[in-house]
Amino acid sequence: MGLDCFLDSSLLTQLAIYGIKLNKYKPFLDLSNMARMEKSDLLKIIGKRIQEIRESKGLTQVDLAGKIRGEFDTTNVSRIESGRTNPTLFTLYKIAEALEVSLTEIINIEFPEK
Repeated sequence: MGLDCFLDSSLLTQLAIYGIKLNKYKPFLDLSNMARMEKSDLLKIIGKRIQEIRESKGLTQVDLAGKIRGEFDTTNVSRIESGRTNPTLFTLYKIAEALEVSLTEIINIEFPEK
């Protein structure tokens, strides 16, 4: 069974609008192996990863917000880094772009064994 059946049509449309090729991100969109990880844990892990990368580049949250394309407030960076909000895939892409790293570097995490 393909991943397409797990994604609703609006998500597939959003991915297409932003020029994101589904096949390239299938490993990250397939959440079937996440049964043992809570959503809040995942958000905290990804937020921590963003914070670590940002700090390793000597950037403040204000600096990062300023480098992100479009309107992006410093409070959004704070909420993402603390795991208090669920950023969209496109937001993560814009953050990766601003940090000059691949999206994979931000979201590539180890999942607990089932």
